Amino acid sequence: MNLPYQTLADAVLLLHLGVVLFVVLGLPTIVIGNRLRWPWVNGLGWRMAHLVTIAVVALQAWLDRYCPLTVIESALRQRAGQAGYEASFVQHWVERLIYHHAPLWVFALLYTAFGLLVVWAWWRYPPRRQS
Repeated sequence: MNLPYQTLADAVLLLHLGVVLFVVLGLPTIVIGNRLRWPWVNGLGWRMAHLVTIAVVALQAWLDRYCPLTVIESALRQRAGQAGYEASFVQHWVERLIYHHAPLWVFALLYTAFGLLVVWAWWRYPPRRQS
């Protein structure tokens, strides 16, 4: 029965997309939110989660490791018999959004540059404990 594995793989892929969106959209949200005086964008928990997430992503790339979500999804797709490209709708479109073909060092550089922008935002708009 392949359907549960395919469904789980699609769920992991959507979770992965959520993480990507959190990291990528988090930075402009911090900058724009500060300009619009949204207090929640400087919440220490939210900002710490954002900083730690991009730090982990960049570190994994520098260590030449794939994201655990990618590894889990791939294993589930293999269990579902999807070694070829008989993709579901979700898999087809979400993978086109978040996966690109380039050497891992290219991603390590991009993730590090983005991480440095996150650190800049941390300095420019310091997080605050919410009361």
